[in-house]
Amino acid sequence: MRQRRFLVTVLVGLVAFLSGGWLVQRGVQRGANVYQKARLFDDVLTYVAEYYVDTLNAADLYDLAIDGFLKELNDPYTSFLREEDYRDLELSTTGNYGGVGMQIDVRDGWITVIAPILGTPADEAGLTTGDRIVEIDGESTRGWNNDMAVKRLRGQPGTKVRLTVVRPGVPDSLHFDITRARIHVRSVQYSALLAGNVAYVSLANSSISESTAEELAEEITRLREQGAKSLLLDLRGNPGGVLDGGVAVSDLFLDPGLEIVETRGRAPGATQTYRARRPQRWPDMPIALLVDGGTASAAEIIAGALQDHDRALVLGSTTFGKGLVQTLYQLNRTEYLKLTTGRWYTPSGRSIQRPLRRGPALEVSEVAIAEPQAPDSAERFRTSGGRIVYGGGGIRPDLPLAPDTLTDPEKEFARVLGGKIPVYRDVLTSYALDLKGSNAITRPDFEVTPAMRAELLRRLRARGVEMPDAVWEGARELVEQQFSYEVARYVFGRPAEFERRTADDPQIQKAASLLRQARTPKELIALAQTGN
Repeated sequence: MRQRRFLVTVLVGLVAFLSGGWLVQRGVQRGANVYQKARLFDDVLTYVAEYYVDTLNAADLYDLAIDGFLKELNDPYTSFLREEDYRDLELSTTGNYGGVGMQIDVRDGWITVIAPILGTPADEAGLTTGDRIVEIDGESTRGWNNDMAVKRLRGQPGTKVRLTVVRPGVPDSLHFDITRARIHVRSVQYSALLAGNVAYVSLANSSISESTAEELAEEITRLREQGAKSLLLDLRGNPGGVLDGGVAVSDLFLDPGLEIVETRGRAPGATQTYRARRPQRWPDMPIALLVDGGTASAAEIIAGALQDHDRALVLGSTTFGKGLVQTLYQLNRTEYLKLTTGRWYTPSGRSIQRPLRRGPALEVSEVAIAEPQAPDSAERFRTSGGRIVYGGGGIRPDLPLAPDTLTDPEKEFARVLGGKIPVYRDVLTSYALDLKGSNAITRPDFEVTPAMRAELLRRLRARGVEMPDAVWEGARELVEQQFSYEVARYVFGRPAEFERRTADDPQIQKAASLLRQARTPKELIALAQTGN
């Protein structure tokens, strides 16, 4: 009981800490009520711990209580972080972890190498795209999910892991003894010089870390040396990251002194204005940003700052609307509190945060369910050049571009597949690996032949998928496209896959077309306003 009373005292102290002086601000009488509630909580916990039908650990009950009252804040971004949660957060903010350095996924029931990261132990050991990891430290990986493999592959730098690999076209298993190292995950997923001297740099589906600005500057410099005159920066699906990373990326493109973002909150130091500090590197380079509903957080800071200063044309669909500041408090050696302490505002004064739907505590995936207000009902703001932009949460594009969607026959194909979509994915991969092993594909610009489509259908039916000929034929273009990406990835590597995806992407092609017509940032914005 004494230990339990001590834990209650700690919990009350934590409540007072989180309140930021809330008890003091509202007087002794209100504070006394809080302590009465704390004693009541202790009584409830005592009865549950001692008399509940199942045996419960008192320490676990306190963990449940902490998680419970944080959940009641109705804020999906405030959370209590245990040691493993903190390691995941550290990876997303720094891009660093201990491991072997490769992208993996489950294909046909096996852990399969998507791509080794250049310069990492996996790359130096000779692992390659398409390798199937059938054992880790002597234990079969058959039936493992991705998370299980990641946990076994990661570890302290300097420790060893033994992999047994089956490689397409190689009859015997291969064995690799790899020493783990400190791995850095680059934010830049892919970059290329498109037709018309358009530099394309993808931060899509990555995150904004402490090193993103440096990596981005390196890629732009390299492409400029190849003749790039304009920049297409892809932020679609970018979940954001650290505030300083978003500020640093924005600083690459804005003049010194221009506001990038303002944070407003109650906590000391929560209200700050962040400004560009360095002369921009490429002041005359037209810039287009691609965004969508998955563009969030620090990525929205970049889009909002460059849009508000008329430095970039924003294309796509309205962003996610995650504009809340989180502060990390270390509670002890292994546990942390990630607490929302403020909101982000763009230079024109727009709140990036989309209003949360009230009700039961939300999951992060639910935050953007509500559509933003229509332009005619949303609050209006003005950019540095006088253009109208709209509030209501998220960043609205200057030029809306509809995402590439399925045709009716392709929707029917997806409906027929139903729960067998993983089987379809496995068939694509296994056939691509067979083609790699047989050296049947020799050029990155290969075409998917009718014979290949027929073989895919045969394999699909052999795996128990009932697929009518008419439905298969209706999805011909979709299947050929998806299979071409899979073959390009496993035969020629991720750059070849990205090249094909870029050529097929209507949003990228539209943005690149506008960039090819513009000589200056002002011309680019004018083109979008005239509908060209």
